[in-house]
Amino acid sequence: MLKQYFVRHAIKELEIEKFIRENFPMGDYSKIEMQRTPLGTKILIHTNKPGRIIGRSGRNINEMTDAIKNRFGLENPQLDVKIIRNPDLDARIVAKQIASSIERGFNYKKIGNLTIKRIMEAGAVGAEIVISGKFGTGKGMTSKFIEGYLKHCGQPAKELVDYGFEEANTRPGKIGIRVKIMRYFMGIDGELRSKRPEKEMEQKGEEMVAQLETAEAEQAPAQEEALQEKEKPKKAKKKVDKPEHEKEVDKAAKPEKKVKKPESKKEA
Repeated sequence: MLKQYFVRHAIKELEIEKFIRENFPMGDYSKIEMQRTPLGTKILIHTNKPGRIIGRSGRNINEMTDAIKNRFGLENPQLDVKIIRNPDLDARIVAKQIASSIERGFNYKKIGNLTIKRIMEAGAVGAEIVISGKFGTGKGMTSKFIEGYLKHCGQPAKELVDYGFEEANTRPGKIGIRVKIMRYFMGIDGELRSKRPEKEMEQKGEEMVAQLETAEAEQAPAQEEALQEKEKPKKAKKKVDKPEHEKEVDKAAKPEKKVKKPESKKEA
């Protein structure tokens, strides 16, 4: 009985998530969590655009609450919104953004390269984007964009890798987008790190080089001023002519020099 209860609860959660995605596509949803409370069922929506879900004066979220209550028969459902601070590290949001860009007519190669670069700059250890479908040609194609370190199997792949899938509807047909993002790396000691050790060393080295460059840039103006002062020619002191009465006073103050008589006059 307990097993069947949890199975029914999980199926209902998936159905509610699918219903919200199909009927209210105004926001970038990541995932939906259901929690049982004494007051009723609390539905937590993870998104990076809470304003679109809430709407003006809460109109959108009220419509969503009424639709879920009538469709699934929940007693007093309460919808709450949780903001995702870094949407570039959420695989579902990234997949939806790629799908919307492809539907608007952007080139899939350009979108894939720019997106994976943005994911790595956001702090991911590794990422993979797979775009497959018909891109205006007769045959279907598959393009992979891989960067960094990524686990593909085992328990680390289940725990550390975030998965996302979305479909883009275009004229030639549907295009599937699958995204994998590995946010953390597990070291030998079992600790989770945001980046690999070699990446951390590279980052520390770059920071040290940047600090040295800034210190040199700050000292450069002072050094240039010192060199300029040394190179300046020394100015000759100007002689100031004294007035005549001061000159006469100086002459009177000086002792008279004794004039030596020649020896011939002394003998005479």
